[in-house]
Amino acid sequence: MLPPLTYPEPVYQLAIAPKSREDEEKLTMGLNRLTEEDPSFRWWRDNEMKQTIMAGMGDLHLEVTMERLKRKFGVDVELSTPKVPYRETIRRSASAEGKYIRQTGGHGQYGVVYLTVEPLERGAGYEFVNKIVGGAIPRQYIPSVEKGVQKALSEGVLAGYPVVDVRVTLYDGKYHEVDSSDLAFQIAAAIAFKNAVQQSDPVLLEPIMNVVVTVPKMYTGDVIGGLNSKRGRIIGIESESPLIDRIIAQVPMAEMLKYAIDLRSITGGRGSFTMSFSHYEEVPPHIAQQIIESSRKEEG
Repeated sequence: MLPPLTYPEPVYQLAIAPKSREDEEKLTMGLNRLTEEDPSFRWWRDNEMKQTIMAGMGDLHLEVTMERLKRKFGVDVELSTPKVPYRETIRRSASAEGKYIRQTGGHGQYGVVYLTVEPLERGAGYEFVNKIVGGAIPRQYIPSVEKGVQKALSEGVLAGYPVVDVRVTLYDGKYHEVDSSDLAFQIAAAIAFKNAVQQSDPVLLEPIMNVVVTVPKMYTGDVIGGLNSKRGRIIGIESESPLIDRIIAQVPMAEMLKYAIDLRSITGGRGSFTMSFSHYEEVPPHIAQQIIESSRKEEG
């Protein structure tokens, strides 16, 4: 028995979208067929970023694959750089009120919510704590408050990215016998959460990747210089053989989106790398400001 072939992991990604809505089904069918024919080509749907992502061994590999897609399946596509899944979090605690009061001819809407938000350690996720006593908010509306908080968490405050690593405590509120409703408390909770986060020193987080670059020793210095210029931290250098070095580093994902092209340019095609997710870290303030402004322009 011969051992099975191991195919290289794709290292270069692009977002792909059909030029017309009618081609969406043909695109899915074509991508599935291409994956069957080429084990080093992958594609998936990124629901968070609302993008279809394809991955291959480099820009030329994906260019040829797209040519085949057009020729065999008649699909015209648009390609773009994948979006980076940033996150938002807070640095300190804050409390805020959220009100949603609407009076109309018939039933109105009435909900008032008081929340405290506190930072949790990185990677802890999200906690909701109910500290309502004495029926300030009737028990049946507590799930509505949490639902409103979760919606606000997913929408973010700074740049529209999900808020993580926070504890949200519901400690007080007001209701109306007639006008209070699930919707009123959902909206009031979302308002209170956003108000509290704005007062709690919000920051942007970015994904940091573990990167291992394998190159001939003559290029080691140039590769390290390139990684440093991408805000990378060199963790170590290992000698794989008398002629080959393995450079281990941690680099922000945003800086690695076109690294397959950069590495080929530095090493004349003789270098390779692998990349996997490590953790989230705060984005430097000047870069965070650019991301926030860019996100607001897209929304506006």
